[in-house]
Amino acid sequence: MPQPDLTSLLIQKAEQDCYVLKQMAGDAESPVEIFGFHAQQATEKLIKATLSFKGVVYRRTHQLTELADLAIDNGIQFPPIVESLVDLTPYAVEFRYDVFPNEGYEELDKPAILEQVNAFYEWTCTFVSYVKDKN
Repeated sequence: MPQPDLTSLLIQKAEQDCYVLKQMAGDAESPVEIFGFHAQQATEKLIKATLSFKGVVYRRTHQLTELADLAIDNGIQFPPIVESLVDLTPYAVEFRYDVFPNEGYEELDKPAILEQVNAFYEWTCTFVSYVKDKN
């Protein structure tokens, strides 16, 4: 059974992460780990909002691929941008608490990621018929 209250809460929390992303996207000095963390968090919350809306039970995890696969297994077809957003998983914990590696990871294209997260946000809101409270 869908959980509209949890769905709305997750979307509202994702909006907060999107706000931080917007503030950091144009700032070359903003730490890549922090930007990546909020991009991962917004994506995670949006996937979980979709799962919650469909009544799909998910475990507590930051693994975006696992969550996306669970959605697909339950008949939810995400837009193609989610495929690239799942690559943000290491920013949830690994890069949040460990030293960011200087090699093996490209600098994030902050404006492009912001655009992708915003597009996924819009898709999610449409999917769950969420209307932001304008009050």
